[in-house]
Amino acid sequence: MNSILSSSFIAMLLCILATGCKKDNFEKPSSTLSGTVVYNKEAVGVRSNGVQLELWQHGFQLFTKIPVHVGQDGSFSASLSDGAYKLVRLPGNGPWINNTDSIDITVNGNTVVEVPVQPYFIIKNATAAKAGTGVTATFSIERVNTSQPLESASLYVGKTNIVDAVNNLGSTTLSADVIGDITSPVTINVSIPAALAGQSFFYARIGVKTAGVAERIYTQPIKIE
Repeated sequence: MNSILSSSFIAMLLCILATGCKKDNFEKPSSTLSGTVVYNKEAVGVRSNGVQLELWQHGFQLFTKIPVHVGQDGSFSASLSDGAYKLVRLPGNGPWINNTDSIDITVNGNTVVEVPVQPYFIIKNATAAKAGTGVTATFSIERVNTSQPLESASLYVGKTNIVDAVNNLGSTTLSADVIGDITSPVTINVSIPAALAGQSFFYARIGVKTAGVAERIYTQPIKIE
């Protein structure tokens, strides 16, 4: 009996050791997948920490998603192991029409990809500058997809280049009714808040919201000196 127990104990110990070795020998991610969310090869500006992509990898017992956060300039990056992945654009997460088609990606070393999207609107020819005690911005709005109407356009100002509808020290919003014909340039003004009045520079950013869509599309931050 003791011999049987000893044999069982040794077998169990060897199994535990073998499992531990497998875990210890599991390779840490050594490659980088980076890229940009684009429309017509141009980066799409979004809200900081507002938009997320997902990566999925088949062939493993634990089939879980890998969240990939998109920076406000449309860029993203993730540390991964080499292999085949599917990249998913989450429905309702971004200022663009839903696209349920996944993108097949093969990661081999440092891999760079572009993720195409179709925004409802894009912002063109944006400028912003001080004008007395305020900031004046001028820009054009171009309709890309006709399925949803324009809701509003906003001008945000903030101390850092992370500036959007959530991160700002001052803003002005014009409704679609006030904007009217979007084929004409839009001008919008915001008063410089007291928190920025003494700064040698700060940042402004324009955002356009589509009706029924949570996230806005943005310009890149504009430095105001």
